[in-house]
Amino acid sequence: MDKLDGQMLEPREVPLGGPRAMLVRRTLPSRARSTVGAWCFADSYGPDDITGRVGMAVPPHPHIGLQTVTWLLDGEVRHRDGLGNDQLIRPGQLNLMTAGRGIAHAEHSPSGHSARLHGVQLWIALPDAARDIQPRFEHHATLPGDESITVLIGQLAGGVSPARTHSPLLGAEIMVSAGKPVRIPLEPEFEHAVLAAAQPVCVDGAPVPVGALRCLPPGRRELVIDAESTTRALLIGGQPFTEPVLMWWNFVARDHSEIVAARKDWEAARAEGPSARFAAVAAEAGAALPAPALPTVRLRPRPAPRS
Repeated sequence: MDKLDGQMLEPREVPLGGPRAMLVRRTLPSRARSTVGAWCFADSYGPDDITGRVGMAVPPHPHIGLQTVTWLLDGEVRHRDGLGNDQLIRPGQLNLMTAGRGIAHAEHSPSGHSARLHGVQLWIALPDAARDIQPRFEHHATLPGDESITVLIGQLAGGVSPARTHSPLLGAEIMVSAGKPVRIPLEPEFEHAVLAAAQPVCVDGAPVPVGALRCLPPGRRELVIDAESTTRALLIGGQPFTEPVLMWWNFVARDHSEIVAARKDWEAARAEGPSARFAAVAAEAGAALPAPALPTVRLRPRPAPRS
């Protein structure tokens, strides 16, 4: 196999959201690979028929050291956070939350939601220079692109996203019409991956099942995505992220002590009330998610992937 052919990450089902958890398909992190550029987490879910059901119901929970990216194919999700933001997102829009030193947020399907829910949740690991910045939230109702490409993060094919990031990155939705391959220019210094979120696709002739992520190392200048059925896929990429990444629960850190401190601060905020690090999520009547118990062994960062 050519060294540029890359690797396939198959999804695994995991519950999301506490007692009323919904099942999602997770490809990053995996045993085989922990990052693609600074992208360190990828969940896809749906399409689910949530007629007469709660839909997404993720109570307040904390994050540190990362950015969250919400991308929808169908339905709506309501975001609330400790900064006071209350924002509904729909397909074609972008929610980008920068946790920095710490933030709490919640995500729910709104009352009167659509019948279908289908989307992707991704995380971006922040580099050392940005890990302790103040948190912020961005909503972009319109994004650049054309009939086949919508640029969520970074730039592609002349479109430049307004989203603010802290390392060289790319995130784009690719619309693929049945029997009409889409040829996409790539930054050769980036590693890339294609997520088949709705229907199977082929990347340079290699099949990618629904929910799977095909990873491609640096060196490519283009790729071709095609499909038997009209569908959408997600292309992510970035310069290889060489800083250590320690992920535990909802935290992205560098060492065990940072995780311990963040967990302690979150549990104190739950028990004693909002703190400077984790402010209350307004209008959330339900209980916040408790942090799981720490493992009995010292947490260690995973090595950077070898492309």
